[in-house]
Amino acid sequence: MTKIRVALIEDHDLTRLGIRTALQRNVDFEIIGEADNATDGLKILKTLRPDVAIVDIGLPDIDGIELTREAKSAVPGLQTKILILTLRDSKEAVLAAFAAGADSYCMKDKYDNLLEAVRHTHNGNSWIDPAIARIVLQQAQENPPHSQGSQNNKFVEKSDFNNARDENSIDPYTLTERELEVLQLIVEGCSNAIIAERLYITVGTVKTHVRNILNKLCADDRTQAAVRALRSGLVG
Repeated sequence: MTKIRVALIEDHDLTRLGIRTALQRNVDFEIIGEADNATDGLKILKTLRPDVAIVDIGLPDIDGIELTREAKSAVPGLQTKILILTLRDSKEAVLAAFAAGADSYCMKDKYDNLLEAVRHTHNGNSWIDPAIARIVLQQAQENPPHSQGSQNNKFVEKSDFNNARDENSIDPYTLTERELEVLQLIVEGCSNAIIAERLYITVGTVKTHVRNILNKLCADDRTQAAVRALRSGLVG
């Protein structure tokens, strides 16, 4: 089985250690390079050409957004997917990251989501943390895709939420009260473990609820379910 080759560009030693440990516990990943600043990180992208680069947004020399922009524009033929890692969920940071060419955007404090995000990103899909689904939805609503040259349109198309926006009607959903509780926590960006802790149920039960929610909302993943739930008013 071919492993996903990952580069880790993160300046906080403990955070980098935690991410490295989480990745190394899974046979799907191979860490081929690490850097604690953007300058060394760019060298890794140029020379090692990882499949996915996990890039912290708050690097000490230049930020992860600028690193992404430089890598995408200055490295010929770069096929590396860039996943921005951050504690910031502001609209400006999210939109700037995707405008710079980032492929995915994940919150730093959710290692469970990070592994899933790396896999999705490697497969060519944009992964956006459910905790910031409101930002994506708002962007899609405020900026209809009129011209192909707009950075905002690029962001919406990359995230594949303009299609959701164009739906004229939402079919009624039949979620149970417990499923609605789980869905609310998904929208807030909680992992399965956190949902289990908050609702006093097992992780296995949470997974069952999540699977039922995805089926009922006709959603492919948690982020899509979050967006559809927000659009339909199922959660606030």
